[in-house]
Amino acid sequence: MKIVFMGTPDFAVTVLEALIDAGHYIAGVFTQPDKKTGRKQILTPPPVKIAAQKSNIPVFQPNTFKDGAAFEIINALSPEIIVVAAYGKILPKSVLEYPKYGCVCVHASLLPEYRGAAPIQRAVINGETQTGISIMQIDEGVDTGDIILTEKTPIGINETSADLFARLSVIGANAAVKALSLISSGKAVRTPQPQGDFGYAKMIDKSMCNIDWSRSAFEIHNLIRGLQTQPCASTFINGKCVKIHKSVLSDKTGAGAGKITDNKKTLTVSCGDGKCLDILEVQPEGKKKMDIKSFLAGNKLEINQFIGE
Repeated sequence: MKIVFMGTPDFAVTVLEALIDAGHYIAGVFTQPDKKTGRKQILTPPPVKIAAQKSNIPVFQPNTFKDGAAFEIINALSPEIIVVAAYGKILPKSVLEYPKYGCVCVHASLLPEYRGAAPIQRAVINGETQTGISIMQIDEGVDTGDIILTEKTPIGINETSADLFARLSVIGANAAVKALSLISSGKAVRTPQPQGDFGYAKMIDKSMCNIDWSRSAFEIHNLIRGLQTQPCASTFINGKCVKIHKSVLSDKTGAGAGKITDNKKTLTVSCGDGKCLDILEVQPEGKKKMDIKSFLAGNKLEINQFIGE
């Protein structure tokens, strides 16, 4: 099929590459504008732009779809279908209705659950045990279009959002190829989503990062793995902010939210429900990520000391 592809992060790169490998013709790629990143604020292209340029595919980075210029590009490219994967922009009705087969989205949840911008992180933070990919016909709502197919996968108890991003990108890529085959052959069955409010996976922001040790060990563990690797859950240890990259549920028990109960081979902290969490990987402010053994070697911590204060 002749495709215009729209996507931005690494998740979308996997989908784009799968479509290319499947023999589809990618007439053009739309992605977000380059952004300044890092301490030096270096102007950096999004991963999809880099991938498209490697395959000599024309790249377009409109700031808006409101002025009609983006539509004129699409009109010139004349795609049969537009495939969207984590693009980050709302498409107007004129674009949705232009291609012969409309626009389809690779969404990283089992719709109608977790509509919105951050379905992977929110599913992990909420302690879900299952998620998946939905291939959806895009309509004018927010992730409310008809479902063409879904693929389910379990979420491991220690799986981070970064781990899940990588797995779902592969599942999503395979699902997209399968869905396009169904669409082009006329065998696609579109199932309307149920009506109602099923919640919205809002964007992640830094206000979520600070760990509240009065919450249960399971909730804190989910927050840590859900915010890994960006922006990362954090806490204060000896008055300094420390990002927590990795944890596991401990079989130890403790008393006092945020109290250190073990500081030998691991950093074990008591949580609000009396259960404990083993901290395995941290990143002190201004330093690189390190395992907890290295952190403990350079920081004096006492049993019964409180963190997070």
